[in-house]
Amino acid sequence: MKTLKILTFVVFASILTVGCKKYLETDPMYSQDAENYFTEEEHYHTALVGAYDLLQGSFINIWIGEIASDNSIAGGESVVDSKGLHDIDEMNHGGVNIELRNVLRWNYAGVTRANYIMENKDNVSFSGKTQLLAEARFLRAYYYFQLVKYFGDIPLIVDERLGIDELKEKERTPKSEVYAQIESDLSFASENLPAIATIKGKATSGAAKSLLGRVYLYQRKFSECASVLDEVINSGQYDLAADYTTLFAENSEGNSETVFDVQYSGLEGGSYGCLICLEGNAAPGFQGIRQYTGPIYGDGNSYNLPTKDLYEAFDVNDKVRRDASVLDIEAFIALQSETDITYAIGGGGHTGYYNNKYIKRIGEFGLPDNDLTSPVNYRVIRFADVLLMAAEAYSEIGNSGRSLEYVNKVRSRAGAPALSSSGEELLSDIYQERRLELCGEGFRFFDLVRTGEAENKIEGFISGKHDLFPIPQVEIALAGSKWSQNTGY
Repeated sequence: MKTLKILTFVVFASILTVGCKKYLETDPMYSQDAENYFTEEEHYHTALVGAYDLLQGSFINIWIGEIASDNSIAGGESVVDSKGLHDIDEMNHGGVNIELRNVLRWNYAGVTRANYIMENKDNVSFSGKTQLLAEARFLRAYYYFQLVKYFGDIPLIVDERLGIDELKEKERTPKSEVYAQIESDLSFASENLPAIATIKGKATSGAAKSLLGRVYLYQRKFSECASVLDEVINSGQYDLAADYTTLFAENSEGNSETVFDVQYSGLEGGSYGCLICLEGNAAPGFQGIRQYTGPIYGDGNSYNLPTKDLYEAFDVNDKVRRDASVLDIEAFIALQSETDITYAIGGGGHTGYYNNKYIKRIGEFGLPDNDLTSPVNYRVIRFADVLLMAAEAYSEIGNSGRSLEYVNKVRSRAGAPALSSSGEELLSDIYQERRLELCGEGFRFFDLVRTGEAENKIEGFISGKHDLFPIPQVEIALAGSKWSQNTGY
């Protein structure tokens, strides 16, 4: 992470991964004894960096959240390249899917790192420890929310690591209990985090409240959602950025619209064999234009390609936001003075469109492999999303006036005319506004599922089955087959 990743410690290789020393048979050279680690303040700060580190895998939320929906197709070199994404695209994914296994493993690794801190929270006293624990609980809530929205009921582990023997005794916890823990963590975080981060990339009270609002929205707790998001809106700390066209550029990071984002670095490398090991954002390179030569953009791998349906969902008054979100490659080329612009089409599908929010651009390359190390941050929570979540919540509880106020702020920034609808029509308008404003950011599939629109919008979607993703079969086996599989898989 740009500021949080000041150092990479060998200690993380041995004590903070999913396979931590608790269940290793040997001690790697130069490793730290995990059971006797937290003996001074520095250890807590080092462990917290490790807990933040698993946020690097958030790029997979962009891929699955878009590709599983009507917003994008998988694309790529071929239909067998990244087959897991193509299976999700076609709605024929099952319990053997590397992308879904990554979601489960990476987020549980994040939970484990946060739990490791909480397990040892009473070892040492020092100034600022309450804030540090609040950060750990924010991160744990974030990782658990990812898990519960993907898989539903999941094993809930709090304030301890879990060895393989204990895992075989652990059942899947009802999602209501998981949500209760997430709410508890975020409430504690919102009360004990500062309003402004002293180090770029760290969680704040506004981030905790905004994530809590999202958690309430997914549970249809609309009054609670509206109330906590109003605290964020009325704080005066955030505002919509004036220029949507530069909103996702690296040099625009940390603007007034940023509530929380994942910090990526273009200075450290990695490999295709370990995407979670990357310090850079893999999304822009993967989503870039295949074998492209020309101005503005760099070449990429042509994954996660927006659909024509998404492009045409923007009306004539919304072209600025449309073009900033979705790149029409042929229209772009036609406007350029250069005549030697070229690109290739991958065998995994082609729509003619690219994700213009997270795409490789000249001037935003990372080192050494710029397909894997983009320095562009992932915007986890934007103020526009806060406004739209609040608008939806107020619409659901019958306050159309407040709802229109919030949704029209977002539309005004985009140059779109104000809405004047009410009731179910207003709610439908807000759903559509979320699609337009947040397309390419990984929300669409989960929005369609939680609002009951997925079956009508996603080809091949089966209600009661595809609402959740399957638990990876290998993880069920590792848990001694105690975990039941989700319905339909």
